[in-house]
Amino acid sequence: MSEVSEDIGEVVQQFGCQPILFIGSGLPRRYFGAPSWEELLSHLADKCSNIDKGLGFYKQSLADPLLIGEEFGRLYQEWAWSGGHNEFPESMFGEDVGVHDYIKYKISQHLSSLIDQHLPAFGKSPYAKEIKALQSIKPHAVITTNYDTMLERIFPDLAPIVGQQILKGQLMAVGELFKIHGCVSEPKGIVFTKSDYDAFSKKKKFLSAKLLTFFNEHPLIFIGYSATDPNIRSILSDIDEALPEKGGVIPNVYILEWNPGLGPDSSPPRDKVISTDEDRSIRVKLIESNDFTWVFEAFSANPVLNNVNPKVLRSLIARSYELVRHDIPKMKVEADFKLLTDGVENADAFAKLFGIANVSDFSAASAYHKYSATQLGRKLGGKSWHIGQKLIDRIREEKGVDIKSCDNVYHRAEKVNKTLFHKYSDDAVLLLKKVKAGEAYEIADF
Repeated sequence: MSEVSEDIGEVVQQFGCQPILFIGSGLPRRYFGAPSWEELLSHLADKCSNIDKGLGFYKQSLADPLLIGEEFGRLYQEWAWSGGHNEFPESMFGEDVGVHDYIKYKISQHLSSLIDQHLPAFGKSPYAKEIKALQSIKPHAVITTNYDTMLERIFPDLAPIVGQQILKGQLMAVGELFKIHGCVSEPKGIVFTKSDYDAFSKKKKFLSAKLLTFFNEHPLIFIGYSATDPNIRSILSDIDEALPEKGGVIPNVYILEWNPGLGPDSSPPRDKVISTDEDRSIRVKLIESNDFTWVFEAFSANPVLNNVNPKVLRSLIARSYELVRHDIPKMKVEADFKLLTDGVENADAFAKLFGIANVSDFSAASAYHKYSATQLGRKLGGKSWHIGQKLIDRIREEKGVDIKSCDNVYHRAEKVNKTLFHKYSDDAVLLLKKVKAGEAYEIADF
């Protein structure tokens, strides 16, 4: 666990920005009992009298869940115009209403009812600690294929961008919740049937371009997706095409998977090969855990923006965009500094927002002890932190001194939230190179 936390922290610090979260159906299923795709189809079959055969019949005859959704949509339309008329608002019986709008209306009703009934106040949830840790990440953006509004409740400061809105207008590129398959708040736009998915695939070029930008600039973590999910395979396929080198583990992409069988002595795999399009595959970092709290805390361990509200960043970027785009010669520039200052907790955080923070004792120490464990390993000719740790262990055996036992000229420990990061200086590099080469060495007084 500690090695994974340190790896996450190093990647977050290396990129110097907040992570991007990709959240699938597994998380709402975990937090409020949201249905799986098959459970949703089963519920829809039970509620419509025109679906007079069990779900098993449609799975047998149509096989593809999207085709089943297409057929159910047609049967819901027939039902709405006959015995189920009273189940829908009168406004849904005009010529401009789509064939599949009726089933999407019922999907929205069902999911909204579930989240209201079964998702208690977060403070009373059995997952309260885990949800709080998730909130503490303060992600740059969240991308989801879910329809429900759970994420709006967890991240109230993010601005939802739903369905076709992603393809239109100027996005602020920070503090946004991209609901790429639609939302219960706008039932007509939900991507549910085979024809919906086909239409979405034709228009996703803009989305793919944005995802590749995110990939180049941020740590990414997939939560609540199976590695076989077609959505995740499609996204990773786009990433794979943009990679300059093939075959290695992508350092900034993680998949978090629930594994209730893990014990204190378990050694789960650290990476996973996922098949993408056209018989290709891609290798990403895998995190298996029976508790997500420590994982979310590790991803929140970047102090650079931990006091900045996404609404503040969005406001600043929006004003900057409008300022650069037009009207500079024509109008007086007015900045709502009250909005900005009210949105930030203290002066230091406000300075960070503009990149003008002073160099404190903390940052000075960080500048001296500038190498992470992985960076130290690379300085010593390795590919990871292991070589550095082996040499530190050799010093302890030979000299009886553990340079990681305290803050000193070689080493400094930084604790961010609950994650401890070990940082090393140039003095440590020189010392460990001597140890590696078998040369005589002395340890400076601590």
